Amino acid sequence: MSNKNSENGAFGVLQRVGRSFMFPIALLPVAGLLLGIGSSFSNQTTVAKYGLEWLLGQGTFLYGLLTIFSKVGGVIFDNLPLIFAMGVALGMAKKEKEIATLSAAIAYLVMIITISTLLNLTGRGDTLADGSVADVLGISTLQMGVFGGIVVGLGVAALHNRFYKIELPQMLSFFGGTRFIPIISTLVFTLVGIIMFYLWPIIQSGIFALGNLVTGSGYFGTLIYGYIERALIPFGLHHVFYLPFWQTGLGGTKMIDGVSISGAQNIFFAELASPSTTAFSVDAARFMTGKFPFMMFGLPGAALAMYHCAKPEKKKIVGSLLFSAALTSFLTGITEPLEFTFLFVAPVLYYGIHCVLAGLSFMLMHILGVAIGMTFSGGFIDFLLFGIMQGEAKTHWLYAVLVGVIYFFVYYFLFRFAIQKLNLKTPGRENENEETKLYTKSDYKQKKSTNASSQAEMILDGLGGRDNISDLDCCATRLRVTVKDMSKVTEATLKRSGASGVIRHGNGVQVIYGPKVTVIKSQIEDIL
Repeated sequence: MSNKNSENGAFGVLQRVGRSFMFPIALLPVAGLLLGIGSSFSNQTTVAKYGLEWLLGQGTFLYGLLTIFSKVGGVIFDNLPLIFAMGVALGMAKKEKEIATLSAAIAYLVMIITISTLLNLTGRGDTLADGSVADVLGISTLQMGVFGGIVVGLGVAALHNRFYKIELPQMLSFFGGTRFIPIISTLVFTLVGIIMFYLWPIIQSGIFALGNLVTGSGYFGTLIYGYIERALIPFGLHHVFYLPFWQTGLGGTKMIDGVSISGAQNIFFAELASPSTTAFSVDAARFMTGKFPFMMFGLPGAALAMYHCAKPEKKKIVGSLLFSAALTSFLTGITEPLEFTFLFVAPVLYYGIHCVLAGLSFMLMHILGVAIGMTFSGGFIDFLLFGIMQGEAKTHWLYAVLVGVIYFFVYYFLFRFAIQKLNLKTPGRENENEETKLYTKSDYKQKKSTNASSQAEMILDGLGGRDNISDLDCCATRLRVTVKDMSKVTEATLKRSGASGVIRHGNGVQVIYGPKVTVIKSQIEDIL
């Protein structure tokens, strides 16, 4: 029993960590759009190529505006460690979140200035490998990337949750409670800075070695990366897996315009902002590009197969469900509303076909030398901005379309064959007395004898009532809830509220609603 509880506890912590990553990650699409538009249209080589100096040349109004866009987007990517420190602390703090967020910013500054001071005192910075030291917020310190921010965010959140109600002796009582958090954070992260000064170069060497191992594994390593990234989606742990590849030396290191850049996404956007870039790094983009073929083309093909396999009398409502989910996948790369329509009722489709094809997609893009970056996911918006608009010579985006079209038909025929051969209960194929995925709010109101009059109230009811909720938050597509008594959670009620899937683990419940989940969370909080 203790082992099980321990595992559940670890899983719950990982879920909360992954959830906290969504605060800074949610900022990346806007930053990426600004950086992409600004850098693309202010690049004077491109402007001269198309004879647009009169409109976008240096000195014009649009050139100035686009340069601002580029700098605004760039400053967000340049300062992601600080943003992650604050975002993780915000996500992990249980109460008084604003105090934890401010304390994390203070602690991060304290940690990096401590390391910088020791580098100057010892002269050790000159003996470290290239790329080990970087300017962060104008401070020359060890290049820890978002790992440094995550360490600070987790540490401050732990201190905050432990001490935000602390009572000090009468003469020091002014410094008690929440005022104690920035104080203890400053003291602790001065010590952490000293420890990191000695420890981080060792960790950094290990990260670079592991990154070289992944890179050295070639196309097979890319395939495994793609498979694992999709396989973790049902558990909500995919952010924890891919983020180090995107933001740290695990995803590679490259010198760009005299500056050492670490992390696949950071490398791509540094190349995007550089006027000297003639082709984007395939080795960096291999951790991103593979998403486009199966998100834009493959999963819509699967949706069409499920529609054609549905019973005639259910095709109308199934078509509405699948079309909206497929369109969301194509445009934005948010795939969970579609993936969760078949994950639970037919896991063989997910792990036996979808994850395998996703891994192959990553590998094929690597083999074909396609290099398209992304801000958040592999939808058409990012594909247009960071693929098509950058030019075929830089990205080889045409190969992604070619593979994507093939993927549409591969997904369609494999899904249709498996559904019919194995008689899988995908949407519209349920038994007459079952309604696995097609519950509506009107159905719920007809069947319940309570006074539930809104979706938020239905969800609360399905979660066992407001008194059963210990913690409530959300990520991009799913409501993440910690409950006191799992036996009070009613999955059927949650599905009637519009959920496309429910995942339970320990005292943690994830309820998948798609991109509208942030609004749902706010509605529930209003009731609570």
